[in-house]
Amino acid sequence: MDTENLIDMANRIGDFFDSMPDREEALAGIADHIRRFWEPRMRLALLAVLDTPNNEALCQIAREALAARRAELTPARA
Repeated sequence: MDTENLIDMANRIGDFFDSMPDREEALAGIADHIRRFWEPRMRLALLAVLDTPNNEALCQIAREALAARRAELTPARA
């Protein structure tokens, strides 16, 4: 999985939602978009970035959304 590409995509999603005046709504929008449109392997790889020094590559709002909603973004085990 290309982690750099996942980070870039998450940052673009974050940039889109960052202009919203309601921060909570923006964070929910980021998490909802990733949960609905990203396959489980992509979400797991992106969430793993949060636990590395490379997490600074994620924009602040994307980092915030992923950290705050980690449980709902983590795929259920089959």
